[in-house]
Amino acid sequence: MTSLLYLLIDRPGGNAERGTFISREILSAANGLTIGFSASAGLLGIVALCVFAAQTAQEYTYGTLRNLLVRQPSRMKILIGKLLSMSIFQLAIVLVSGAVSIAVSFALAPHAKVSTDLWSSSAAITSVLHTTINVFISAIAYGLFGMALGLLLRSPISSISIGVLWLLIVEGILGTVWSTANKWLPGSQFSNVAQGGSAEISYSYSVAATTVYLVIISIAAASLFKKRDVSN
Repeated sequence: MTSLLYLLIDRPGGNAERGTFISREILSAANGLTIGFSASAGLLGIVALCVFAAQTAQEYTYGTLRNLLVRQPSRMKILIGKLLSMSIFQLAIVLVSGAVSIAVSFALAPHAKVSTDLWSSSAAITSVLHTTINVFISAIAYGLFGMALGLLLRSPISSISIGVLWLLIVEGILGTVWSTANKWLPGSQFSNVAQGGSAEISYSYSVAATTVYLVIISIAAASLFKKRDVSN
């Protein structure tokens, strides 16, 4: 995602998502260092959804949840422990992705004739920190969505396929035929958080909407996890 910004900078069809064009002036700004990183948040979110959904639902598929409950009878403690462990894993993915994106930006900037003078300023460092936090929040939102699907469906294949189908295809279609759909669709809010907000949807609105969606689906999934049988 980051390399395309620089390798296709002179391409008439654009160098960013959906044919948009990000100029040298924008990339040379203090926050230009993180544009590629924030643009990859959607892919990182899909990875998070798949990991969280698979690691949750496979406990039913393989019957290992029953063994875990023998050692720890509290289902909520197991659920919280899995959430924390997967969140730490996702944090590592975000940090590595951010480091790679920044390294690629510095490596390709001279080739694209993009100035890097402002990339070492305090504003650039602040932008890197803010973007990393926002991308991590977005990834965790995707992950919780996948984890909830894993608990509801109790099947890795079903939860991953339905989650990816909804986020990549259904929301895309709804956003095309319904102009205001992006203000209400969960995936759009998750992505907008990573971008730090947009001209159409503010950052605070996306954070609030994301929180509401995740609270509702998490309560429903946790309630079923606590009461349902441990087998699939």
